[in-house]
Amino acid sequence: MTLPGRPPSASELTLSQIMDQHQTNLLGTIHGGRILNLIDSAAGVVASRHSDGPAVTAAMDETLFLRAVRVGDVVHVEARITWAGRSSMEVAVRVTADRWDRAVPPETVATSNLVMVAVDDDGHPRPVPALLPETDADRIAFQQAEIRRAHRLTLRKALADA
Repeated sequence: MTLPGRPPSASELTLSQIMDQHQTNLLGTIHGGRILNLIDSAAGVVASRHSDGPAVTAAMDETLFLRAVRVGDVVHVEARITWAGRSSMEVAVRVTADRWDRAVPPETVATSNLVMVAVDDDGHPRPVPALLPETDADRIAFQQAEIRRAHRLTLRKALADA
């Protein structure tokens, strides 16, 4: 069964949330785990939208924390699908933050790429629509995602053979 393809814009998402003191770590900044939770949640929505059903996280790689998030920052989590295979998808996530009380440009605070797998009611992988890149940036992101996928597969094989 071949599903009709979809463009990245059909499933993209931005979540925004004000960070408060309940989300801090011992250093007084926002706990990295909270940022990871937001990243994973946004990627899950994007993958589920693209695949028309549930999707689970299979891998989270290349997560970079670029600067600390503070209490009072408004965090924006932007997620967009960059690649789709038979049942798996890669979702790129960029996290930015700005202040709740100042008109300042948002700064990138974290980036991540997640591999999501569409699953059926029994938890088995199911087919997903092809990705139809719309822009040059989408096509570049697709090519980069294929490189990351090849790297993940090579690493997995090398570790299994070790």
